[in-house]
Amino acid sequence: MMASTANFLWSPGDILGQGATASVYKARNKKTGELVAVKVFNNMSYIRPYEVQMREFEMLRKLNHFNIVRLFAVEEKHMHAKQKVLVMEYCSGGSLLNLLEDPENAYGLPQSEFLIVLQCVVAGMNHLRENGVVHRDIKPGNIMRLVGEDGRSVYKLTDFGAARELEDDEKFVSIYGTEEYLHPDMYMRAVLRKPQQKTFGVTVDLWSIGVTFYHAAAGCLPFIPFGGPRKNKQIMYNITTQKPQGAIAGVQRVEDGNIEWSYELPVSCQLSVGLKAQLVPVLANILEADQEKCWGFDQFFAETTGILHRVEIHVFSLQQASAHTIYIHNYNTVSIFFEEVAKQTQVTPERQQYLFQGHPFSLEPSMKVVNFPQTTADRPLFLISRELEKTVGVLYHEPEAPTVPSRFDVVVDFSFSKAITGVIHQYLRVARSLMKCQDLVLQGFYCFFENVRQECSTTVQKINILNMKLTACLKTEGRLCKLSQSTAAETPDTTDQRKKLQLIQENLHLYTNSVRDFQTSVEHLKVDWSKQSEILAKDKTVPKIECLLEKITLVYQQYRKDRVAGKLMYNDEQIHKFEKINLTSHIKKVKSLFKDECLQKYQAVLCKTADWSSILHEIRSRIKDFRCIFISLIGELQACEEQQGQVLERALLRGPQGAGWAEPQGCGKDRDQMIFRISRLRDEMEAVAHELQRNNSIIESFGVLSASPGV
Repeated sequence: MMASTANFLWSPGDILGQGATASVYKARNKKTGELVAVKVFNNMSYIRPYEVQMREFEMLRKLNHFNIVRLFAVEEKHMHAKQKVLVMEYCSGGSLLNLLEDPENAYGLPQSEFLIVLQCVVAGMNHLRENGVVHRDIKPGNIMRLVGEDGRSVYKLTDFGAARELEDDEKFVSIYGTEEYLHPDMYMRAVLRKPQQKTFGVTVDLWSIGVTFYHAAAGCLPFIPFGGPRKNKQIMYNITTQKPQGAIAGVQRVEDGNIEWSYELPVSCQLSVGLKAQLVPVLANILEADQEKCWGFDQFFAETTGILHRVEIHVFSLQQASAHTIYIHNYNTVSIFFEEVAKQTQVTPERQQYLFQGHPFSLEPSMKVVNFPQTTADRPLFLISRELEKTVGVLYHEPEAPTVPSRFDVVVDFSFSKAITGVIHQYLRVARSLMKCQDLVLQGFYCFFENVRQECSTTVQKINILNMKLTACLKTEGRLCKLSQSTAAETPDTTDQRKKLQLIQENLHLYTNSVRDFQTSVEHLKVDWSKQSEILAKDKTVPKIECLLEKITLVYQQYRKDRVAGKLMYNDEQIHKFEKINLTSHIKKVKSLFKDECLQKYQAVLCKTADWSSILHEIRSRIKDFRCIFISLIGELQACEEQQGQVLERALLRGPQGAGWAEPQGCGKDRDQMIFRISRLRDEMEAVAHELQRNNSIIESFGVLSASPGV
């Protein structure tokens, strides 16, 4: 039987939610067919004082914001003149609680979705505070989800039955809210029924927001006594009030056991380390039982808005084989970026080098982050440390699977199937992250190999340049010797100088051979890389787990129907039992795929990462040493050239009348030719000196660039 108001109608079967004083239904406009939500108040609601009954209407009329469910009309139910009906915006995605109840989100929302929740709730709460309203019942069930045409979620605050106007410095004494999300002071009076004289301020909403954000990020409540919050209320209160400063969660795992405090979000949640670092201080300061120590809304808005206004820079630390997301403001400089990277990787700024899309990426410390290229998780900046780094890999915990129930029970079996579906989703996420890590390792090292190969080629070119200049110096040395003999000029003994130059030339050949060996090593690494790349390309672990997850999800959906049915017919019961056998088999296959294939291949790549890093580090260290030697050799050649120039200058200064000339009889006409030869030799030496100086600058600048952070 349909129910209606003057302009809207609905079926009692289309219930969206139910509370102590009202039920919410999906309804339609009688004229347009537009979907709306109607909140129908029951007889219990009219027991409340009239001003309390009217409060929700007044609040919704007053509020007007994109992140607050809109009120369209207030009507009366047909045949029940006293039954008020709120006609509100219909949110097709259900509530945030519905989303968190989905097994896929058993370990928390994906990072992109969590950030949307954060942005929407902060914006909605900011509108409430601008209008002097305290909600008093913030929880995932009162945050509705609207799915836009682009598939993107929009979250909206709803259920203002407990809301009231309250300025920042005002207090209230009445109790509202849902106990898992209640501030401890309110919990003591409302749940434990213990009298106390405390009043409550607007910060009680912040506590509820903190619990809600933690729930959305981790997939579970932050404070859990043994047996659950509803079964052990006194311990629940003790956990929230005895929480150490900075702790954001507390769990009691055994009856009468100690509380395990946590100061970080769980490793299993889907938020990046960078976002966790930003979010944890916010949670720690709003999950504060002492209302005097708790942040105010101004600071809460400032900090959360700061998070939302930061940009994401995706970085993959190659030698560590770990992915990172750096949250930073566009106006920050590269120096701050280096420090943020160091916090997450422990690779200090002076050791940081970067590659992007296969090429060295130069970062000047004064450069602004706004000038960075667009990075993604699949196209990150590759961080390469100048020193050997310990391979870290992906931080993960293998999820704990619940025990398969031995006896037939539709309720217990449903609970198990829901829990195990969430666990398998987590197995799949971890498997995907391990595969992604391997893919990025191979991407990064291919670029690393190519850059080291290029460094080797450049080093060979430098050796060839030095060798040519060295040959020129030796040639000049020989011509000077002949000149001194033909002119009988007084020149110093150049034998030692010539031997020194010849020794340098022999060493250059040794350096060339060493660099050729380095190039051969890099080619061997590339062959090894190709083998690993082929293995990764053929890996079907993730598709296999995806297929098994689909089968497990089908069993979960069937068990949900069985739970609703309650009592099963004989044949349905047998099918139910057979499905449990299949479910057990599927779970074993997932675990085997993860441990025997996915994990082993991942660990093999990590071993390769360590080996490749070690070899490349040795090559780069040797090349760096060679550069220092080459700069020293350039100095030697310059000194030699200067000495040769001095000899020529002395020869020219002496001239044909000088004491050092012994002109043979009949050779006077060759004097001009001799002067010409000396002048030409001097010009040639000056050209050589200029070329040496130019190449010395190239080599020195090459060494400086290689030593600069970010290159």
